[in-house]
Amino acid sequence: MRPIIIALFFTVSLTGMAQQYTLEECIDIALQNNRTIKQQELNRAQREIAYAQARNEMLPNLNAQAGQNFTFGRSIGIDNTYQNTNSTQTSLGMGADITLFDGLRMKHNIDAKRAELSAAEADVEKFKDDIEMSVATAFLQVLLQKELLGIAHEQIALTDENIQRREELIKSGKMAQGEIYELEAQRAREEQNRVQAESNLKLALLDLAQIMELDDFSNLDVSAPPVEQIISDELLLSPTEVYQRALLVRPEIRASEYRVQSSEKEVQMAKSQLYPSLSFGANFGTGYYKMSGRPNDAFSAQLRNNMSNSLGFSLRIPIFNKFQTRDNIRSAQIAVENNRIEMDKVKIELRKRVEQAFHNAVGAQSKWKATQKSEISSKEAFRFAQEKFNNDRANAYELFQAKSNLTRVLSEQAQAKYEYAFRLKILELLKN
Repeated sequence: MRPIIIALFFTVSLTGMAQQYTLEECIDIALQNNRTIKQQELNRAQREIAYAQARNEMLPNLNAQAGQNFTFGRSIGIDNTYQNTNSTQTSLGMGADITLFDGLRMKHNIDAKRAELSAAEADVEKFKDDIEMSVATAFLQVLLQKELLGIAHEQIALTDENIQRREELIKSGKMAQGEIYELEAQRAREEQNRVQAESNLKLALLDLAQIMELDDFSNLDVSAPPVEQIISDELLLSPTEVYQRALLVRPEIRASEYRVQSSEKEVQMAKSQLYPSLSFGANFGTGYYKMSGRPNDAFSAQLRNNMSNSLGFSLRIPIFNKFQTRDNIRSAQIAVENNRIEMDKVKIELRKRVEQAFHNAVGAQSKWKATQKSEISSKEAFRFAQEKFNNDRANAYELFQAKSNLTRVLSEQAQAKYEYAFRLKILELLKN
């Protein structure tokens, strides 16, 4: 997914003291710093441990034990008779057991834990996609504000040229001093617009820095080619085509499907309680017995002589357990239906996002094309007003009106262009 969004933002450079970041660098930093993603990674690690533990349940148990008892007064001897004497007894043993059949409960548990792990991995991917889209949105907003600031500088430069031309005419006595006041007032208003544009750019950079969770963002800047290079009408696919692709690749869809699979395995686990279970066990033991006031064999001799081994099978047949198995099956089946409903809701929400993204992209495309036409006519109107003003056939107010219209159209065109690029990126993300 990321290369499609990033491939068109690739320039890296240093300008002055500011560090310029490409979109790819911004996304990488955000993914490294984001705490929600770190929490999701921890959740995925927990699911991985649970999956490993489910597989380990199929292994046998092996335990060793040792005991030491002291008896005072009347105690039972090694010949199984009671005597009034103190005694000590040491016991050593080892036992192992393994489940041979449990109604396939362990197998279904492994499958359920594997599905939960896959769902957790899909959740991590979904959060990463959300962060990447947030960074791309903030990145495009910074580019927009930089372009609007450039427009503000261009308008001031044009006004400065007119002021300089008027000042030369005033010095030569060909024009009265009052003819320049309106231009100076216009210059002051445009300076205010420039200051506001600088403030908007700083706020956009601050928003980007906060999404990236940077500690120091005083020198943050971005670098990218012209936004026109990232716009391709070929990306504007039909909403049905985008939705069909999204069903196959979107992580939230996969996560919901895995959760349905996990809950279905939970039903099988509950049903396994209806079947008998069979286990096999083996035990080995020995011990040392000592009674005071009578001869006792040596410790090593007793350990050899008292050895005992046993092998055995254990069969457990469920008959009645207060309807717990029945209720567990019903609860598990309800969980399956609930997860299926959640999956349907995710699909409906995805379809809604696709439809909205498509129609927003179509609207932004139409708006951008309209502003492109308006830009051409506004530039021509301003050129004509500039010529009339230079030939004293128009006053400063008429020039200001034409220039204000051009500035407004250029701003609207820039906003429409970046909105269209953003809408295309949303569609691109949804289908990849």
